[in-house]
Amino acid sequence: MLTLIGKRLLFAIPSLIGVVIVTFLLTRALPGDPAAYFAGPAATKEAVDQIRKKLGFDKPLIEQFVRYTSDLAHGDLGTSLTTGQPVAAELRNRLPASAELTLLGLVVSIVIAIPLGVLAATRPGSWIDHLCRVTTTAGVSLPVFFTGLVLVYLFYFRLGWSPAPLGRLDVFYSAPPTVTGFYLVDTLIARDFEAFRSALSQLILPAVTLAIFSLAPIARMTRASMLAVLASDFVRTARASGLSPGKVIVTYAFRNAMLPVITTLSMVFSFLLGANVLVEKVFAWPGIGSYAVEALIASDFAPVQGFVLTMAVMYVLLNLMIDILYGVIDPRVRLEG
Repeated sequence: MLTLIGKRLLFAIPSLIGVVIVTFLLTRALPGDPAAYFAGPAATKEAVDQIRKKLGFDKPLIEQFVRYTSDLAHGDLGTSLTTGQPVAAELRNRLPASAELTLLGLVVSIVIAIPLGVLAATRPGSWIDHLCRVTTTAGVSLPVFFTGLVLVYLFYFRLGWSPAPLGRLDVFYSAPPTVTGFYLVDTLIARDFEAFRSALSQLILPAVTLAIFSLAPIARMTRASMLAVLASDFVRTARASGLSPGKVIVTYAFRNAMLPVITTLSMVFSFLLGANVLVEKVFAWPGIGSYAVEALIASDFAPVQGFVLTMAVMYVLLNLMIDILYGVIDPRVRLEG
């Protein structure tokens, strides 16, 4: 298993190098001039050139890249031109908000999708099988930002059940002392149950939006994988041996059907990281997605590069966790490693 993990880490290094190069070139190829943006519409050409020289954008591209990679090697992601703060500090402060939202959305989708897929596979042609198909079709068809806007309109504007989509806490509550960065956890640690209720109410709609987006592929893969396993010889043998249907499904079928589902979960999590950008803008969520969008609009290169690099590192770590889970579930993976 350690050999397998070592191989995955070695393969990840070229990927991260490629992400650094591609992100640097793409940010420089984007339309817009940061110097002109920060100089203002009334600035003269001399003022714009002076700002460009101060920012280092007058240097050749290769020289800018060498300087960027040198700073990156020392853990310096640069400084945001819009906020004046170090990008690493901004990402570190905003990452818990995005992680809390993404993880809760994924947990909600798993809690619904996996039982739904298992029940649909064990009862093909039933009403729950048709419900699974309709749910997955709707989840795939609806854009995530549209789902978020519909939920806001319905539950906040029309019914008044949800608070205003304006961040992680209601304006009447203060943020809890930072321990984990997750407000649901930190408010419980601080025993501030009113703030916990406020944080949970603010989190429900964006988490449900992400859950609807991610529910479809998980439920479809669970159903398809369970159908394939239930039709296998060892499951028929287990049933012929007189084992109860529950034991056959849970002990024999479900565990063998989990590997494709775990692969799907890793893909869905990476999709959620991208969908987070749109959801955070709809719900004014102060995460790294909205931070990157605001920087992109302002042609602020450093936050965009830091955001993409952070997503790449998270994706590599996620794939490493999936490989470890493979080894836990299926011993053959450890032997192959």
